[in-house]
Amino acid sequence: MFLRQLSIINYKNLSQIELDLSPKLNCFIGNNGMGKTNLLDAIYYLSFCKSHTNPVDSQIICHHSDFCMLQGKYEFPDHSIEEVYCAIRRRQKKQFKRNKKEYERLSDHIGFIPLVMISPADNELIIGGSDERRRFMDMVISQFDKNYMHSLIRYNRALQQRNIILKNEEENIDLNLLEIWEEQITDEGTLIFEKRKAFIDRFIPIFNRFYNLISRSNETVSLNYISQLKESDLHHLLKRNRKKDMMLGFTTVGIHKDDLEMLLNDFPIKKTGSQGQNKTFFVSMKLAQFHFLLETTKTKPLLLLDDIFDRLDSSRVEEIIKLVLENEFGQIFISDTNRKSLDKMLEKTAHTDYHLYSVKNGYINRITD
Repeated sequence: MFLRQLSIINYKNLSQIELDLSPKLNCFIGNNGMGKTNLLDAIYYLSFCKSHTNPVDSQIICHHSDFCMLQGKYEFPDHSIEEVYCAIRRRQKKQFKRNKKEYERLSDHIGFIPLVMISPADNELIIGGSDERRRFMDMVISQFDKNYMHSLIRYNRALQQRNIILKNEEENIDLNLLEIWEEQITDEGTLIFEKRKAFIDRFIPIFNRFYNLISRSNETVSLNYISQLKESDLHHLLKRNRKKDMMLGFTTVGIHKDDLEMLLNDFPIKKTGSQGQNKTFFVSMKLAQFHFLLETTKTKPLLLLDDIFDRLDSSRVEEIIKLVLENEFGQIFISDTNRKSLDKMLEKTAHTDYHLYSVKNGYINRITD
């Protein structure tokens, strides 16, 4: 599966873009702030119904316009064509359509166009809070398990309702209603916990393999899924902490408190890792994500590499290039500020179809020399 054609109107600084793309390798060269990342983000949006970096839809619309539009035509292995269309208007609900039929729920689209994006923003996986790491687990699982996203939605809705009740004075709390929401939190939360745990157990050896290949070192890395549900049944935890939660006005236990501990040589990498080690860590996680989805869905996800070679030594860059040019990977999009580094990579692609583009002030032109 690959993205054959891409149309963009008023997405961030991209006023009007029409591209016919290579089914294998597409490289975008330009200085910072010219629109390379915005282009890759638009492709990401067509897969996930949201931006990779900006959660506020109104902020992705070009400042002089009231709307933006994205459209992608994808070719599948059986040569069928699927069209995905998105229109975002200020102060209106966004439209998402597949073959001109609008989705009733955006969550039904997640996983249809599998995609992995690697960018400098992924450093938040390491230095950011637990929310970032939970989002990573949920994003991967939701691409191969349709019911998972629905469970998350139901869990969060029940959690929100329990928190509303907890904000009341204790004598005004309806315990029967509280029990109903706690039962739903337990049912959905337990299911989510089991799926996260199963995912991480399968993911760890894949991640370790990629880190060792890229780093060429004796460094040891590991991931540890942290959850209160490893200690006790969620329903019991909710009851045990009910008094405390009433005093605080919110729920202190559940899968919304889960985290993914990231270790380098048995120490938290966020405290001990260098910039190069941090980048190798999250690049390895994302390449492992690609391989995991490939194994699970039997479909090659799109791979987006946004300025990932900066702050990596030459040996690590060489290993990443070698990995992504293997036949295991399908269509690849790469952005970089350095034409020389892209040319060096393209020298290794003598038998690979590729397109090279120049990006400047929101305009994108193909380079044919």
